[in-house]
Amino acid sequence: MNDPYGGRPPFVAGSDTSEEAADSVEPTTESMRQKVLGLIRQAGPYGVTDDEVEVALDMRHQTASARRRELVLSGHVRDTGKRRPTRSGRSATIWRESVKDGGGYAQTVLL
Repeated sequence: MNDPYGGRPPFVAGSDTSEEAADSVEPTTESMRQKVLGLIRQAGPYGVTDDEVEVALDMRHQTASARRRELVLSGHVRDTGKRRPTRSGRSATIWRESVKDGGGYAQTVLL
C-alpha cells in the first residue's frame, strides 16, 4: 500500500517524544492500515466511523484515526458526507472505501 508519509509515521517536529513514538510504531503501521482498510471494506455501504474502528480493532483513538488518515491521504478511503453518533453520542464522519478510477483511487463509493 502507498505510504503518504514516505515510509515513516508522522510526528511533531521538534518533539523528541513524538518522534520516538513514531519510530516505535513504524514496524506495524502497514499491518494496522491493512486492518483498518479491511474493516472499512467489510462494512461496505454502511461505512464506519473512527469510533467503530477503535472498538472493532481494539485500537486507541490516536492509532485508529492516524491509520485511517493515511488511507484518506493515499486515496483509499473517503468521507461519505454522512454522520453517525459515536459511543459518546457525538456526531462522527462515516468513512467508505474509494473505488479505483483509471490509475488510482479517486472516487467515493456511494450507494
